[in-house]
Amino acid sequence: MKFAINHIATPKLSLEDFFALSRRLGISAVEIRNDLPDVVGSLPPEAVRTAAEAAGVEILSINALYPFNVWLGDLPERARALADYAKACGARALVMCPLNDGTEISYVDLVAALGAMAPILRERGLIGLVEPLGFPVSSLRTKREAVAAIQASGAQDVYKLVHDTFHHHLAEEREIFPEWTGLVHISGVTDPEVAVKDMLDAHRVLVDGDDRLENIVQLRQLKASGYTGPVSLEPFAAEIHDDPDFEAHLRASYAYVQQGLA
Repeated sequence: MKFAINHIATPKLSLEDFFALSRRLGISAVEIRNDLPDVVGSLPPEAVRTAAEAAGVEILSINALYPFNVWLGDLPERARALADYAKACGARALVMCPLNDGTEISYVDLVAALGAMAPILRERGLIGLVEPLGFPVSSLRTKREAVAAIQASGAQDVYKLVHDTFHHHLAEEREIFPEWTGLVHISGVTDPEVAVKDMLDAHRVLVDGDDRLENIVQLRQLKASGYTGPVSLEPFAAEIHDDPDFEAHLRASYAYVQQGLA
């Protein structure tokens, strides 16, 4: 396994400063975003590629195409535009998230969306990283359903899964799919009061000894099953984003995870 970092960990940093931080942490793989911060909407892809090459970092993915499983309206156009941006900036993959507002999306529509997106990815040499969201309101909660839909779409060549330790825990999914996994997202929840069904992105902090999501257990299972890919830190909590000593705390969290995997 190799460590990576998602720009959501330090969204107040400019792209160049984020890349510099990753290198100071000894990390050469990064994820950029089109929401917080909106790198895609604020910088031309050529500038992103130039900055990444200058810093010596690899752009693993852009987060995210949403909602990928509702292939209607402007989604096809947005999908092509984001894929074009990913290719131009040097990203390897697009993270793809399902609708997450309580609306049910049929399995048939999920398979159709994956089938429609596949040639867009294939033509640009990209991988689609399908990320089930474990929230009760999510239209795609489990990796098992995602794998079945990918197989049904006939596009196994362009799709992998994101194993997100937070969403894995929320979905109460015990099975892991190391052979399908292309990226792991890690974050912790330490609030002792919040029930699992009520956990939100705002609860997602750094992984440490108070973690309730069993990050180390999940990572050990993936490692033992043969997963050797990237593990990317993705905390959403405002307290992490506002932390004046964030670099030291990021370093401590990575050290904790490394020790847990040793």
